[in-house]
Amino acid sequence: MTDPTQDPRFLQNPCPAYAATRSISPVRPVHGSGGRPGHLVTGHAEAREALGDARLSKDTAAFFAGTESRRRLHPAVAHTMLASDPPRHTRLRTLVTKSFTTGAVARLRPFIARVTDELLDQWPADGRFDFVAGLAVPLPVVVICELLGVPRADRRDVQRWSAQLFAAGEPDVVDTASHATADYMTRLVATKRKDPGNSLLDRLIAARDGDDRLTEAELVSLAVLLFVAGHETTTNALGNAVLALLQHPAALDRLRGKPDDITAALDELLRHDSAVSTATFRFTTEALALGGTEIPAGVPVLVALGAANRDPARFPDPHRLDLDRNATAHLAFGHGIHRCVGAPLARAELEIALRALLTRFPGIRLGVPMDRLEWRNTRLVRGLVSLPVLAR
Repeated sequence: MTDPTQDPRFLQNPCPAYAATRSISPVRPVHGSGGRPGHLVTGHAEAREALGDARLSKDTAAFFAGTESRRRLHPAVAHTMLASDPPRHTRLRTLVTKSFTTGAVARLRPFIARVTDELLDQWPADGRFDFVAGLAVPLPVVVICELLGVPRADRRDVQRWSAQLFAAGEPDVVDTASHATADYMTRLVATKRKDPGNSLLDRLIAARDGDDRLTEAELVSLAVLLFVAGHETTTNALGNAVLALLQHPAALDRLRGKPDDITAALDELLRHDSAVSTATFRFTTEALALGGTEIPAGVPVLVALGAANRDPARFPDPHRLDLDRNATAHLAFGHGIHRCVGAPLARAELEIALRALLTRFPGIRLGVPMDRLEWRNTRLVRGLVSLPVLAR
C-alpha cells in the first residue's frame, strides 16, 4: 500500500485518507515516497501502545548506521533528545524537565499575557487580520526566545531557520537551515558561558544531576530542540484551534460567552486537529505484533497522531468539535516517555491567547472561503500558512 500522506489532497484534509486506511486495518504496511517499506498506525489504541513500547526505538543514528546518504543535516538537529532511547534519553530529559513544570510555567503566564495583548494591539483598524502571522507565529517565538535568552535582534533569523527545517521535499533547504540554527545556538551557548544570565539555557549550562552534566554537543542539541519544538507546534495548534472554532459557530459562541470554559475545552481542540500529524521516527528493534499485524524487526513505524485522535472507536463522531467530550486521552502531545515535555507551556499559551482573542474581538469570523486556505507542506506537523480573519 502507498503511504496515504503522499496524496496531493492530503494536506487540505487528511481525514478521508486516514479513515480509509483505518477501515481496512489500524496498522498497515506502506511504502513511503522513497520506496522504503514501513508500517502506518492510524488506530488510537494501537498508536498509544506503539508510543509506549520500548521495542520501538527512536535511535535514528543506530537505524541509519552504515547507510550512505547525500544529506548533510547538522548532528545537533539529527541527534536530538527525541532521537534517542534510555538511558541517554532519560538522562537528558531529567536535566531539562524541571524548567517546564506547571509551577515554572505559571510564573511565565503574566509575560505570555502581556505579549499576547501587545500583539493584538496591532490589529488593523479595518478588522482584517492574518491570525497566523499576527499572533500564532510571533507569540510562541517570543515566549521561547525569552525562555532561552535569545536576544531580540536575532529572533527573526532564528525563527526563519526553524520554519525551514520543516520544508517538505526540499532537503537542501532543511540541511542548510539545520546548520544555520545549530551554528547560532553554538555561538549563543558560548556567549552565555562568558556572560551568564538566568534563562533556561543558562540553567542548562549550569545543570547537574549528581556528577553528571551536559556536554557542549548536548547543550547545542537541546537548545535547538527546545527552540524548534517550543514554538512550531504551538503555532500550528493555535491556528488549528481558531479555525476549528470558526468552523463550529456554536462552540465559538459558547467560549465567547464563557471564556472560563476555554481551559476545559483545550483537550478537545487539541484532539480535533492535532498540530503534530505524525510522531517522530521510530523503528522496530525486534519482530512484534501491533493491532493484529505482524511487524518484522528493523522496520520504520509511522504513528499518525492526527488519525488516532479521529478514531471513532475511541472518540465517537470524531470529526465533530464537541466541547463536552472527555478528550483527555488525546495523543496530541504524544504518550509515554517521549510525551512532549513542553505540554504545560503550550497549554498556557493556547489558553491565554484564545481568551484574549475572544474577549477583545468577539465578532471574529473567517475572512476567506475554506477552500482558499493553504496548509503547510510538511508531513510531521499540520498547520496553516495563513488564517485571514475579520473582527467586524
